Amino acid sequence: MKIGLSAESTCDLQKDLLKQYSIHTTPFTIIMGEETFLDGEVKGEDVFAYFDKTGTLPRTSAVNEPQYEEYFSELKKEYDVIIHIGFGGKMSSSLSHAQSVAEKLGNIYVIDSNNLSTGIALQLIYARKLIDAGKNPEEIVKAVEERVDSVQASFGIESVNYLYKGGRCSAVAAFAAGMFQIRPQVIVKDGGMIAGKKYKGRMKRWAAEYAKDTFEQFNNPDHDVCFITYSSADEEVLDAVEEIVKQHGFKTIHKTIANCTISSHCGPHCLGVLYYNDGDHPID
Repeated sequence: MKIGLSAESTCDLQKDLLKQYSIHTTPFTIIMGEETFLDGEVKGEDVFAYFDKTGTLPRTSAVNEPQYEEYFSELKKEYDVIIHIGFGGKMSSSLSHAQSVAEKLGNIYVIDSNNLSTGIALQLIYARKLIDAGKNPEEIVKAVEERVDSVQASFGIESVNYLYKGGRCSAVAAFAAGMFQIRPQVIVKDGGMIAGKKYKGRMKRWAAEYAKDTFEQFNNPDHDVCFITYSSADEEVLDAVEEIVKQHGFKTIHKTIANCTISSHCGPHCLGVLYYNDGDHPID
């Protein structure tokens, strides 16, 4: 049985990692003024430039049912079964669209990642390892779903302007954060986002403090893989965070850039450290 692995562009995996783990993706849509792009056709820096020029966030559009039907139908020509791990259902309508089309076409399993960005990618990599180990679709889906709540996904955000403009942060909180230059930690929990610790200072300082605090707070990692995912960051910032991650003994560390959909919500100079927080899970 040939099993295909699928996600949306919001898993924030670049082409080399998609190829390495044999993952197929379908893109969200980005709308900037009168122009429409597929996620990946423009970069985060283009989103930031548009916001700086217009003061308006780009609009993002979830994958709709006709798009899924075309996408899944093409994959079914190559695979007997498809496992699709989607953007969290509480954050986007994309998941319900995928579920509707999967039911119509058959032999497609849709998993709610309850997450975003490389919090989804962690689940995709785990699913890939299960596929490669010869597990059947039902076993894979069950195993992935059992670990959904164990994904540690959090980010440090340098500016709350994007969250505020997108309706995810009150005006008072945005004003206070801007006045006091607070860099808040945002934690993905139960399919939504909650506020964590608050940091101050330049990115190299707050990003390192955020990374250290994350490992103290979520201190039972699966050492298989860790992501450092960012919308924009200097190399010295990434090197400092990577050194902290290395100290915790991960076998694989991936540094990935957030695609436009995620970047349009978090803004520039956003950085997250993401990993499973349920201990090591060797594949039998």
